[in-house]
Amino acid sequence: QVQLVESGGGLVQAGGSLRLSCAASGRTFRSYTMGWFRQAPGKEREFVAAISWSGSRIVYAESVKGRFTISRVNAKNTVYLQMNSLKPEDTGVYYCAVAASTLRFGVGALEYADWGQGTQVTVSS
Repeated sequence: QVQLVESGGGLVQAGGSLRLSCAASGRTFRSYTMGWFRQAPGKEREFVAAISWSGSRIVYAESVKGRFTISRVNAKNTVYLQMNSLKPEDTGVYYCAVAASTLRFGVGALEYADWGQGTQVTVSS
């Protein structure tokens, strides 16, 4: 099992930026795909971005492509989500997650086994 702790959320005006971090401990972080998801009030959790263990494969949701950047530093057991040009519709609780196995790389929540507690991102208009 992996323990994940997100940080970096907050309140920002539209057009602003935030950088989320997710620190992992437990099983070998560097062998697994990591993902970011978000959940707005009254809506289902949705995929935001994922990065493979080596960083060679990255995928984004269409709604954030060109504005968000996912990255990881395996030596620090940390994955990041740089969010630029934020919009009010980006508001929600952001969660990081680790893939269920070393072979998995996907956009579905079922691909991921362990989740952080989430960090709130609020974008005002």
